[in-house]
Amino acid sequence: MVSDLRVAFAGTPEFAACALEAILAAGYTVPVVLTQPDRPAGRGMKLTASAVKQLALARGLCIDQPERLRTDEQRALLKESAADVLVVAAYGLILPPEALVLPRLGCLNIHASLLPRWRGAAPIQRAIEAGDAQTGITIMQMDVGLDTGPMLLRREIGIAPEETAASLHDKLAHLGAEAIVEVLARLAIGDLPVAEAQPAAGVTIARKISRAEAEIDWRRPAIELARQIRAFNPFPGAFGQVRDTTVKCWAAHRVPECGEPGCILRADGSGVVVACGEEALCVTELQRPGSRRMMAAEFLHGFALSIGECFMLPDLNPASAASI
Repeated sequence: MVSDLRVAFAGTPEFAACALEAILAAGYTVPVVLTQPDRPAGRGMKLTASAVKQLALARGLCIDQPERLRTDEQRALLKESAADVLVVAAYGLILPPEALVLPRLGCLNIHASLLPRWRGAAPIQRAIEAGDAQTGITIMQMDVGLDTGPMLLRREIGIAPEETAASLHDKLAHLGAEAIVEVLARLAIGDLPVAEAQPAAGVTIARKISRAEAEIDWRRPAIELARQIRAFNPFPGAFGQVRDTTVKCWAAHRVPECGEPGCILRADGSGVVVACGEEALCVTELQRPGSRRMMAAEFLHGFALSIGECFMLPDLNPASAASI
């Protein structure tokens, strides 16, 4: 039997689109979809609709793209939708108290971490960067804080040794979609899980990823840099500077070699081995400006690197040090 629960939705990227697809497939009525305004993207910086908007257009849903939700006018469509519940997933806008109270049964958030660890904008990347062994999905009731609301459901998943932000994103998107449908099914029959307050211990903040922190500091241990490279794949892409050329590093693993940080110890078909503060990093997939990603052998064929050449070391000024 199809539920008569009216589920408004707010989200922007592919992670959110996966959840919206699952909600629609489960048969729920979605009276309005909120997503961020179209943004410039690609080399031509052409205005591009979000993944959520593209899905909503294909399904003929009502779409609203307010810049903010601060005024009555900006919240008008959400209010008029008479939604029972609002599901939020990677929306990218803060919901003020006036918006949180509009749905009859409140607002539910799909968050890509096991709260209270990694509250904030980049939980997937920060979990990989920190070397976490597990992460997951938390469905929580939203309040005015930053991912501070009580938890309704948590689903755990392991982080594989070679996991990138891209691969973990896809796993968590599907897990989040399954979890929110499970919670909505229970909400529809009045059997919502008991909300559990987040513990005070273990809170960490997943600050937004910036391009400025993507430059590789070869003075750091190789094990940390390997995690950074995986965490920043696909965005913003970790990079080094050699011979006045920016080289993005897309895949790498540590090797038990040593040398002056930043200096190339080997460069052949198996990879470009660069000395780090501890051990060395074997970079196996690289990219230079105007080109595509390449495995090491192909990359070196067009951009030869020699033993003894060195990648630049970033300046350790206060601004850069704060982002490491």
